[in-house]
Amino acid sequence: MKHGIKKILVTAGIMAAVAGLAGCGAKKETKRPEIHVGYFNNVTHAQALYMKARGTLEKDFAEKADVKWTSFNAGPSEVEALFSGDIDIGYIGPVPAISANVKSDGDVSIISGASQAGAELVKAPGSSIQSAKDLDGKTVAIPQIGNTQHLCLLKLLSDNGLAPVEDGGTVTVTAVENADVQNMMDQGNIDAAVVPEPWGSTLVKNGAQIVLDYNELYMQGNYPVAVVVVRNDFLKEHPDLVKQFLKEHEAATDEINKDTDSAAKIINDEINSATGKSLSLDVLTSAFKKLTISTEVNKEAVDDFAQISLQQKFIQKAPSDDLITSVK
Repeated sequence: MKHGIKKILVTAGIMAAVAGLAGCGAKKETKRPEIHVGYFNNVTHAQALYMKARGTLEKDFAEKADVKWTSFNAGPSEVEALFSGDIDIGYIGPVPAISANVKSDGDVSIISGASQAGAELVKAPGSSIQSAKDLDGKTVAIPQIGNTQHLCLLKLLSDNGLAPVEDGGTVTVTAVENADVQNMMDQGNIDAAVVPEPWGSTLVKNGAQIVLDYNELYMQGNYPVAVVVVRNDFLKEHPDLVKQFLKEHEAATDEINKDTDSAAKIINDEINSATGKSLSLDVLTSAFKKLTISTEVNKEAVDDFAQISLQQKFIQKAPSDDLITSVK
């Protein structure tokens, strides 16, 4: 009996060893790739909202990778997500993109444009401001210190011989959440604001007046308000996924421009689904008229933003030479 048990144990041990050896030679199971995309629930990130609503990326990547979407409310939080690897590709403003490139020592690059212009200088109802020069002694709101609209305002002030109070000038520049600008104007706390769409159109609908429209604020509107960035580590590891993403991004751009009214409705429905708030038809229509949905990136404007950021010490050094990268 004992010999029989011993034989069984020995046989079992041999079989286990053989199985273990077979396992050593077997190919390890690889994890399915994932592509994490960051974006804002705002019309300036039109392609992201359009693709997300239609499930375009999920269909296209069905055999290749899982698509994960993450929405953000501000550039700095999206930049942190890029640094931590929580997102791989992001729709973001050009100024945060520049900051991300500098702080990551070149690990984050711009690979496409998304939208251009879409911001204006508006004044409070009854204000005497007629031009940029009239901002002398006034209080002007911007969405965030160091963001795209802030840099546009700084350039505008400089071109008109003005400067912010902190730089020895006479213009008080204050950061105000876009949603709070109307109340600040009504209370007399600010005289004017540089805001992106759809907030500009919303303010005008409620009585504010345009001082400089989307094509008058800066570079005749030929500047990016949203770009697409990538973590270069992800680009090196998954160049095929990035190329395929850009292909869909470009296709979405073409579709939005081909039938803007239909695309705008899809985008508005996606915003409503995510936030519980949608834009009225008149504001939506106005916003898209002030935006250029485009994959182009005006390097001159990006270089200008970088220079202003350096002067204002928003960044400590110039961006890397491959800040704007062509994915081939």
